[in-house]
Amino acid sequence: MTDPVLAEFRRRFSAAFGPGKPRLETGDHMLDLQRPQPPKLLKPAAVLIPIVQHVDGATVLLTHRTETLSSHAGQIAFPGGRTDATDAFSPMTALREAQEEIGLAPQSVHLLGKMHPYATGSGYDITPVVGLVKPPLKLFANPDEVNAIFEVPLAFLMSGSNYQKLELEWKGAMRQTYAIPYETHYIWGVTAGILKTLYETLYPS
Repeated sequence: MTDPVLAEFRRRFSAAFGPGKPRLETGDHMLDLQRPQPPKLLKPAAVLIPIVQHVDGATVLLTHRTETLSSHAGQIAFPGGRTDATDAFSPMTALREAQEEIGLAPQSVHLLGKMHPYATGSGYDITPVVGLVKPPLKLFANPDEVNAIFEVPLAFLMSGSNYQKLELEWKGAMRQTYAIPYETHYIWGVTAGILKTLYETLYPS
C-alpha cells in the first residue's frame, strides 16, 4: 500500500533539491532577526534524517542526546556529527555517524538526497541528508552519545501548525528559534530549525 504522505514528500523533495538546484542560504540566523549574519569559520558537519517506511505511515527517527556531550547536550537531534578528513562527501559523514550512534547500517539506507547546508549559531555548517529505511530495524543507542531513540510521524512534521516560535536566553542574549512539542518530547533548536526549513521548502505558503 502506498503511503500518500511519503509519496508527496518524495515528489516535492526531488523537485526542491534535485540536480541543478541553486544553493539557498539556511540556518539559525534566518530564523532569528537579532542574528542577521551566520557565524564565521563554520565547521562542516552532516546529519541523517532517517524516514522509516512503516506500513501504517512513515516516521522520522530522532535521538535524545546524552547530558555529557560537549555540544547540544541533552537535546533532541538527528544522528550526525562533524565531518572527518576521511569522509569524501557529506552523506558518508551522516551514514558513519548514524551507524556509530544508533547502529543503523549504511547499506540499509536508501538516500533521497541532501538539503542545503544549515548554519548553526554554535558554529557548524550542517548538511542534512535524507534517507529511507525499512523496518524492522535493529538499532541500539550508543550510551556515550544517545540516551534514547524515538520516531515522529512524517505527517506531523510536515504540518506547519505543529511548529512554535520560541524566544529564549542564550549566552546572555535573547534568541529566537522553533520548537515542536510531540508527546513527551520537546524538539527545539537546530533540529527544529532544520525540520522547519524542510517543511517551508517543500510546502511554501
